[in-house]
Amino acid sequence: MRQQREPSPSESLFWPVVWAVALHALMFAMLFVSFAFAPDLPPARPIVQATLYQLQSQSQATTQTNQKIAGETKKTTAPIYETEQLEQKKAEQEKQAVAAKAAEQKKAEEAQKADAAKKADAAKKADAEKKADTEKKAAEQKKLAEIAKKKAADEAAKSKAAEDAKKKAAEEAKKTAAAEAAKKKAADDAKKKAAEASQRKATEDKKAAALAELLSEDVGRQQALADVVGNQVAGSLDDLIVRLVSEQWRRPPSARNGMSVEVLIEMLPDGTITNASVTRSSGDSPFDSSAIQAVRNVGRIAEMQQLDRATFDRLYRQRRAVFKPEDLGL
Repeated sequence: MRQQREPSPSESLFWPVVWAVALHALMFAMLFVSFAFAPDLPPARPIVQATLYQLQSQSQATTQTNQKIAGETKKTTAPIYETEQLEQKKAEQEKQAVAAKAAEQKKAEEAQKADAAKKADAAKKADAEKKADTEKKAAEQKKLAEIAKKKAADEAAKSKAAEDAKKKAAEEAKKTAAAEAAKKKAADDAKKKAAEASQRKATEDKKAAALAELLSEDVGRQQALADVVGNQVAGSLDDLIVRLVSEQWRRPPSARNGMSVEVLIEMLPDGTITNASVTRSSGDSPFDSSAIQAVRNVGRIAEMQQLDRATFDRLYRQRRAVFKPEDLGL
């Protein structure tokens, strides 16, 4: 059996609309006929009364027709209205569902944001606590380091004070020893100078006595005495030369006892030293140079003027002298 197709909403409303239009046309035609055959009206009255009369003059048929048309219209439009109401209700429900879903989603998002904010706050708080703990540990370590540094500084200060005291004591002892050595050296120098002065005086006295004796004897004896006196004077002058050179000598580090250097000293009659040269080396160049420099630093030996020209030319115009470290002084 073939199923019957249900009419669409447009097909189901077609004939009701046609009937409604036809009924309205019929109603307007009846109204036109009733106005055309209406009896003569009395003299004009106020508009309100005429309007009331016209309303009252409507026939019962017209009223029924209008009611019937309204009923048909309501009957035909009822399905459309219900459909629209259902669709509107459905749309409202969908809208409400969408709004509810959006509200739920928003609520979920807000809850998620709140949870994220809570987690962020917790993480921030944990970071702050961790930072505070780290800063506290760093402060403690810094404090311990400062304490250790201060302790080390105190120990270093104590050690330095002890070293300074020890150094000061050593310096004081050194100064005391130097003062004692200076005193001893001064005493030795004074003693040595006194001995040299005594020896010089004895030599001069001896020379004077020899010269006096030489003047009182004959020529032969005078010549013999002159030779003796010349040799004695030469010995004294040689000792003088050694002493003067010793005073000017500066001992080099390489000088050792047992060395000897022979130096040729050239002088003028007034005792001025014109040259000094090595004739036999000691084998140590610094020692040889120090001896030459010491001779040159003497400069002039005024005692040479005591000799007569012949004795000077024979003995001291060119005089060889042998110098040893032990002779010059240790």
